[in-house]
Amino acid sequence: MPAGILTAGDVMSAPVYVVSPGDTVAYARNLMVRHKISRVIVMDGAKLVGILTKKDIGYRLQNPGAAWRRRPPDKIPVAEYATPNPVVATPVTPLKGIAGTFVSKNISCVPISDHGAVTGIVTKSDLMKSALVTGLTGTVRDVMEDAVTINRWHSLAHVIALMKERDQKLVVTNNDGSLAGIITETNLAFHDENKRRSGELLEDIPVKRQEYPVIVGGTGVPEKIPVTAGDVMKRPVITIGPDSPLPTAIALMQKEQVNNLVVVEDDTLVGIIKRDDIIKEVAK
Repeated sequence: MPAGILTAGDVMSAPVYVVSPGDTVAYARNLMVRHKISRVIVMDGAKLVGILTKKDIGYRLQNPGAAWRRRPPDKIPVAEYATPNPVVATPVTPLKGIAGTFVSKNISCVPISDHGAVTGIVTKSDLMKSALVTGLTGTVRDVMEDAVTINRWHSLAHVIALMKERDQKLVVTNNDGSLAGIITETNLAFHDENKRRSGELLEDIPVKRQEYPVIVGGTGVPEKIPVTAGDVMKRPVITIGPDSPLPTAIALMQKEQVNNLVVVEDDTLVGIIKRDDIIKEVAK
């Protein structure tokens, strides 16, 4: 089928994973991890009432405030974090129109409703596998954008504030300017604070951790170790050159199962190419 007449029904994913408004965020997050998905549909009986994404969880669950003020995810109902009244499409909605909706509404998915019943979902990942994307031409340089950078020792509070302000992924650098990692909403949503405090997440960091004041409890385990960008980042960074063909970048994203590639030229960071940049090209 020609790419220009592809519809939602041609690419949608099914089944749709569902939670209820009263289910806990912990349950929803575990469902995402188990099925390797980035969002769940919120249904109140037979009625679609919202969507909960990893972005919703990441920005709110990783509250940088005092620990005693935070509620654990098994105490927070899905309804508190979910986005209500989601945009809905039908199986015959043109795929190019859905790409435009992703861009104009700044959303990452649309549930597909067929005669009132939710039968599937179209996500940005589904769109990336379609002929609308695989048929693109040009180079990485044509669509890449400037990268937002942050030092690996910046606090979690600064990480979240910057991601919310810029609505961007963050490229993490070491003190010497070299690449250290990348932070996305997934890293925030699925970061395990207990593992970090036990030291498990620090073992593979080849840079000596800076000294911070800590409070040691009766067990001898540090009670307060500030979370830094280095604790939540993903590494290694997948890179590509600016003059690489766009189809090469798309294929690399699929192979590495990532939504962003850091663009490097002569060992220098020059930008980032994101799945969203590619979708914007499709929506034009």
